[in-house]
Amino acid sequence: MPSPLYADHSADRPPERETVEALITQARRLRGGLDAVRESTVDTSLATDPQLRWQRALCDLAVHHLDDLGGHLDQLREGLPTESADDPAAEAEPPAAPPEPEPHERGSLLRRVGSAEWNLLTDEVSWSDELFAMFGRAPSDGPLTLDELPSLVHPEDQDGLATMVTDCLVDGRPIDGEFRIVRPDETLRTVHMVGEPVLDADGSTACMWAVLRDVSELRRSQQAVRETRDSLHRERQIAQTEHRLAVELQEAVLPPWRGSLRFPHGGPVALDLAGRYLPSGTRDLIGGDWYDALQLPDGTTLMSVGDLTGHGVTATSGMAMVLGALRGMAVAGHRPGPLMGFVNQLLDTAAQPALGSAVCGRFDPAARTLEWAQAGHPAPLLFRGGTGRALDPPEGVLLGATSGASYTQHTEQLEPGDLLVLHTDGLVPRRAQGADATHEGAERLLALAPRFAGTRSAQDCVRIVVEEFGTAEREDDACVLIARVGD
Repeated sequence: MPSPLYADHSADRPPERETVEALITQARRLRGGLDAVRESTVDTSLATDPQLRWQRALCDLAVHHLDDLGGHLDQLREGLPTESADDPAAEAEPPAAPPEPEPHERGSLLRRVGSAEWNLLTDEVSWSDELFAMFGRAPSDGPLTLDELPSLVHPEDQDGLATMVTDCLVDGRPIDGEFRIVRPDETLRTVHMVGEPVLDADGSTACMWAVLRDVSELRRSQQAVRETRDSLHRERQIAQTEHRLAVELQEAVLPPWRGSLRFPHGGPVALDLAGRYLPSGTRDLIGGDWYDALQLPDGTTLMSVGDLTGHGVTATSGMAMVLGALRGMAVAGHRPGPLMGFVNQLLDTAAQPALGSAVCGRFDPAARTLEWAQAGHPAPLLFRGGTGRALDPPEGVLLGATSGASYTQHTEQLEPGDLLVLHTDGLVPRRAQGADATHEGAERLLALAPRFAGTRSAQDCVRIVVEEFGTAEREDDACVLIARVGD
């Protein structure tokens, strides 16, 4: 049904067919590109990833907009006059365009747009077939008058519709608003209505016409975008809070000392110590890596480094629990081997079971010996006389992997000037996996032996390690603890 015009308005010039065809071609190309983007958002983690859910909802909303745009352009083209046979341009081959939408797709779009006209002088009402389908009414039931229309409108929206219609009929204002209708089958649809009054010669309202569009799917898509956006915002806030807590917990647990630390105080041989935590390339990933040194009541020194699986508050809280247990049991006099066994039992029975690796050593300054044990962890590196080697590891499986696992220990005789390097396996980017990655990190550390030989303190050695590994894009965080045996 053509749209009526104000009596004093002239008809606009219809658009050129070539222009409309070009717009249709562009719309189809955009639709095809959007389909490719939608396919890329399909992922097995869609249900659990707020970011993917939000992206998918945006794609669905864009699909609705482009489908509606394509349908309106098709309607516009069907209403344009065909070029005259005498027009030379009509004989030109039109540019290739993407395939047209399937007939059922176009039909479904056309059913979402209908028109109506209410004549106030003759009380005649005219509805398009599409409007009958939209309202779920049979054409044989006849169209609804303006007085009857609210009977299908949701009770909460009836006052808003009445205001729009009154403003149009009395004040001559255009109609532009939405309301919900309850169809006879009790389904709820959202309708967007635009219209204008048609004035007679003396300026009085003669009739009112309107175009109504079913925007239910569009509004559902917009709601999905809002909900997924809000969900993503909440997830990010939670992640930021957890990250802050993980950082605060890590800073509270890791050794507070900076620079070198010398143990024991006033003892016969000083052990010069320095350590550093190296964050991952993605700083949001706070893991369960630790390093620690503690002077024990009997004059020996406890040294340990380790790593628990996972990231965030769970990993750092588990790390705090393990480090506290290590310190407490070492103060109680337990040797490194049995101590690893107790920590394994602790992780195996914890409320949140976890896997971890660790190396624990006890340095006796009187005998210059290192008694140590390991649990699935890279062995300490010993540097002496400008060369380095990895210590032969005693038996020990990952912490938390096997109930009742036993851990043996080895004793290493040290000499004045010896340098011990304890590190976690995240020190280098994992171009290789498993043992190969650990081997690569150890080899790169051993290659620093000539530079270590020229240093005067453990802190100088840590600086060398940071220069070598600190700029690497690691997938995981890492720790290094360096101890130099004094003269």
